Amino acid sequence: MTQRNSERARWAVALLCCGALVPAAAACGSDETASVATAVTTTTTTAATNTTTSAALPSVDPYAGMPLIDHTTWTEGVDGPRLLVYPTDAGRREAFPDTEERAWQEVLTHAPDADTRGMRDQFICHWAWARMLQPDKESWNLEPWRPAVGYQATVQASCNPGGPER
Repeated sequence: MTQRNSERARWAVALLCCGALVPAAAACGSDETASVATAVTTTTTTAATNTTTSAALPSVDPYAGMPLIDHTTWTEGVDGPRLLVYPTDAGRREAFPDTEERAWQEVLTHAPDADTRGMRDQFICHWAWARMLQPDKESWNLEPWRPAVGYQATVQASCNPGGPER
């Protein structure tokens, strides 16, 4: 299997396994979003008792105040300009709710001209999915020439709407 097919297969498995999460994840990049629940509730039934356990998400961000993005670099790819986004170690490990917007604002501090809807959707897709599927990828590539198709379609395109990553 080629590297590209292997990567597509990982994305397909992740999307299938996390199919229930895609609508919630789609909310991250959409203006039409509803709030996302902040606690997970599991109900266990045994012969003798019914037990409900709530596992709340962390209440303190372990990476608060730490940079999530180290730097960005504009390059020219075969299809046009590309912004390489280099996350810090904290940015690779950050799991606190709603930190994707803080990270996006750091990208814009480094590269203010990246402020487009399509680029934001690509970034949020990388933040939500690429960190999980390729945690050691050196940089995340955002391209302004890719069409702005909305967050969910961006996820379905493995963060690369309009064509494969080259």
